[in-house]
Amino acid sequence: MSICKQCELLSIARSTLYYTPSKANNRDLRIMEELDWLYLEDPTRGTRRMAKELRKKGYDVGRCYVRRLMQIMRLKTVYCRPRTTTIDPARYKYPYLLRNLDIVKPNQVWALDISYVPMPRGFMYLVAIMDIYSRYIVSWSLSNTMRPSGL
Repeated sequence: MSICKQCELLSIARSTLYYTPSKANNRDLRIMEELDWLYLEDPTRGTRRMAKELRKKGYDVGRCYVRRLMQIMRLKTVYCRPRTTTIDPARYKYPYLLRNLDIVKPNQVWALDISYVPMPRGFMYLVAIMDIYSRYIVSWSLSNTMRPSGL
């Protein structure tokens, strides 16, 4: 059976049959080894700080190059996220009142959502009140704290 026919039966492209993966060059391997040591030192470093540290050590690298190598190595930056939904087991859990309710008109049911929005320097909280039927944003507010604005 021909190679074309075999590839067609297996539903693979013929080019995959001839593909040979290329090895990483020595420069990439040296930088990846250095990235590994830097990551073990401080896993909170992102691509910008990693690139800066590598430049201090004499490597001529940019942020995109460091990002590509970190993706190959599957290194992810570890950082703290705000815990906005901490559950207290002692508190009362309210029942879900909309379970079998047919929503057929505007202003019948509203929903509230609090979203965490990361910013270049810090974060903000976006609060939106939305009409479920029409998906209209009734009101919204943006703040850097979760305290009520009226207090």
